[in-house]
Amino acid sequence: MIERQLYSPDHIAFADAFERFMDKEIAPFHEAWEEQGYVDRDVWRKAGENGFLCMTMPDEYGGSGADRLYSVAQMEALARRGFSGIGFGLHSEIVAPYILHYGTEAQKQKYLPLLATGEMVGAIAMSEPAAGSDLQGVKTTAIRQADGSYLLNGSKTFITNGWHADLVVVVAKTDPAAGAKGTSLLLVERGMPGFEKGKRLKKVGMKAQDTSELFFDNVSVPADNLLGGEAYEGKGFICLMEQLPWERLQIAIGAVASAQAAIDWTVQYVKDRKVFGQPVASYQNTRYTLAEMQTEVQVARVFVDKCSELVLKDQLDTATASMAKYWCSDLQCKVIDECVQLHGGYGYMWEYPIARAWADARVQRIYGGTNEIMKEVISRQMGLGGR
Repeated sequence: MIERQLYSPDHIAFADAFERFMDKEIAPFHEAWEEQGYVDRDVWRKAGENGFLCMTMPDEYGGSGADRLYSVAQMEALARRGFSGIGFGLHSEIVAPYILHYGTEAQKQKYLPLLATGEMVGAIAMSEPAAGSDLQGVKTTAIRQADGSYLLNGSKTFITNGWHADLVVVVAKTDPAAGAKGTSLLLVERGMPGFEKGKRLKKVGMKAQDTSELFFDNVSVPADNLLGGEAYEGKGFICLMEQLPWERLQIAIGAVASAQAAIDWTVQYVKDRKVFGQPVASYQNTRYTLAEMQTEVQVARVFVDKCSELVLKDQLDTATASMAKYWCSDLQCKVIDECVQLHGGYGYMWEYPIARAWADARVQRIYGGTNEIMKEVISRQMGLGGR
């Protein structure tokens, strides 16, 4: 196997510390959280106390000023253990960066330290009942009022961290007639009159992830809560496009780590499990299947590690990130399905991690932009046009 050179000793030490945190604060409770449909709020506070939230935010805003490889290490650790209920990645590496990159100084000072401590849980509300991958098609509106505030109306669905969310970056049309150029991002806080959370959605997998609907009924959002201030009104779509490559790479990072974990579990299982008096591993089909999968996951890891290096240099382009997202999530589903097959009937039992990983993996090909949309993005970069 190719020895990874992505991480420094400091990154590895951080990963070891986070493993100990998971052993103590997540592993004993995750099964119960799957039953209740959300993780306990206390795990956010404990993660903040231990410096495991918003690590890449600057020191002056409550972070550690760390590079993004610390977050990559955390994402991989969670994916390897199958702790799909933990929404730290979206909170720390999607919501917080929007505020850091586009927020006013007042917005950064107000929200980032609270996100870093876990006192606030962050979410981003893009998807709607009739608009998922097509972000230009959002119907939620935020119309400026005479006093400068925005009147927010609409609904969002499939919102990760939605149930716990104290702060939501909401994608809305401030000028519905202007299409993408009329899109803005608003910071909506828990408790604003008219902002309500719907039911927690019961999903096929990721059962501990508090995914929910959000409703906005004449919510008066102060002008100060327009992300970036007045200069950013109508520029929300540009902000979304700039951040999507990193978001999509995060999906690929988790996909490769999850696929490798599935192989590792399966290698151990087929060594221990006997069929017709022989270990399942002794059969050529088993060995060749696992060899093929390990080869493909190794290829994927090298590609994703290279993409991670590009992120550190701010050189990851949209098409390459789309390649990573679609190919790695497709591979994740393929690998885990093969591993379920090698587990036989036990692979379909919820008590086995491979079964939970199989259910969790399927959405990877859908969120962050469906894999069909990823191919559309890639083909357009190739100059192939399209509608």
